[in-house]
Amino acid sequence: MVLKEILSISGEPGLFKFVAQGKNAIIVEHIETGKRSSAFSSAKVSSLEDISVFTENEDIPLGKVFDKISEKESGGQAIDSKADSEKLKKYFEEVIPDYAREKVYLSDIKKIILWYNLLQKKGMLIKEEPEKAVETEKPASEPENSTPAAKAKKKSAPNSKK
Repeated sequence: MVLKEILSISGEPGLFKFVAQGKNAIIVEHIETGKRSSAFSSAKVSSLEDISVFTENEDIPLGKVFDKISEKESGGQAIDSKADSEKLKKYFEEVIPDYAREKVYLSDIKKIILWYNLLQKKGMLIKEEPEKAVETEKPASEPENSTPAAKAKKKSAPNSKK
């Protein structure tokens, strides 16, 4: 899922969408209410793209977790985040069987499911495939952007012929 513009602000309920960069703050819009506000530099702001879930092997980005929930639910809503704790743990284990149980707390599971349901309800869950296509083009453009060492070699090559 593409989550770059979706933010979580510590101490604030819900999720926010990045609107603009201000002088000492960023302008955000609450996803549920549409109300705009400022998030100052003293607030802990996290992009959902930067959040990952601990597993026994390697961390899984939150977007991939949302993809797995979406596949499990065929694009529909997940279990209610206020469900019984055992049901939530069992549900999360079905989605990510090897999640690190000692590092991923029940509060984390509730938040992930709450965020998924909110974004799904608002139609904001977008697959990552378009972004991956851009990434595959980058290696092709790298030779054009040569390194300083390569530029130095190009400059020295004509001089060595003289």
